Amino acid sequence: MLDYFALGLLFFVGLVLFYGIILLHDIPYEIAVHRNHPHQDAIHATGWVSLFTLHALWPFLWIWAMAYREDRGWGFSDGKSGHAHVVHLEQQVAELQSRVAHLETATGTAQHRLPTDNSGEGI
Repeated sequence: MLDYFALGLLFFVGLVLFYGIILLHDIPYEIAVHRNHPHQDAIHATGWVSLFTLHALWPFLWIWAMAYREDRGWGFSDGKSGHAHVVHLEQQVAELQSRVAHLETATGTAQHRLPTDNSGEGI
């Protein structure tokens, strides 16, 4: 009777290890799905390939899945696009130009200026 119990326990432990390894290899894919990663299918396929390479690729999959977030994109950016920064800077420059023009007219030191393009240099 004890032999059958040991054999059943051996099969049970084998099945738990087998499914545990499959669940472990799927962690980067689940992260990619949660973050709406644009390469989630590639991460999932590479996870299966990693099973056959004894999980040698798994740490790289983890990094790949963690490197993207839908709200900020890739890496550690603050979530604002480069275009938003440019628009903000253009608004600041326009405000400063109007303040300088107002100060020059208020003090009577306004000089004749050439029209400028967006780069600040004369045309």
